[in-house]
Amino acid sequence: MNLRNLYLIGMMGTGKSAVGKITADVLGLNFIDSDQFIENQFGLKVSEIFAEKGEQFFRRLEMDFITDGHPSENSLISCGGGLCTPNGMIDILKQNGVVITLTATPKTIYERIKENNSRPLINGANPLEKITEISNRRKYIYNSSHYSIPTDELSISEVSERIIKFYQSI
Repeated sequence: MNLRNLYLIGMMGTGKSAVGKITADVLGLNFIDSDQFIENQFGLKVSEIFAEKGEQFFRRLEMDFITDGHPSENSLISCGGGLCTPNGMIDILKQNGVVITLTATPKTIYERIKENNSRPLINGANPLEKITEISNRRKYIYNSSHYSIPTDELSISEVSERIIKFYQSI
């Protein structure tokens, strides 16, 4: 049986990869993390690609991944936080499958990722302020998904259950 792709979008630290792995397993979908895929394809970490080639180059790699680099069905894709931000990208995702946004407050995101130095967009001074700025800038795109789940107070399994319930309802 062929199933529509499921795309998880949202800010870093909202649980897309952790929840995605469990959810894909339950639904019988292939799990693909877009950042991990690009790192494997390009031979560099996302932070290294940002440092050496810049953000625009990385966004082109993400676009290539969405247009040509992943299966058209039977997959759950955990999308990098900025993958859906270029003009028209959210529409492409919605045409290709079901798009669910995972959200969290900037404070929750900061608490979840503060020990991780591989987040190029928030490294440096005032990471909480930077998370808030990025979140506010992307909010309108994230809000245009098919469904949204606030993850602040939920366990990974609770978020997964909500994703599965929505995915199976459409």
